[in-house]
Amino acid sequence: MGNIRTSFVKRISKELIETHQGKFTTDFEENKKLVAEYSTVSTKHLRNKIAGYVTRLVRLEQTRD
Repeated sequence: MGNIRTSFVKRISKELIETHQGKFTTDFEENKKLVAEYSTVSTKHLRNKIAGYVTRLVRLEQTRD
């Protein structure tokens, strides 16, 4: 079983994807840097959670097309 993400992580991730369309990719390491640049996340743990969810959303979007 996986971890459950909080609504905060989901909301921030979706907002970042909407405001910066085309910037995020399926590469987690690259997304970590972009999340740190585009948001005001205070901790490394939270940044990684958001970057992981962004990566997942981008992968899901690519498989739909």
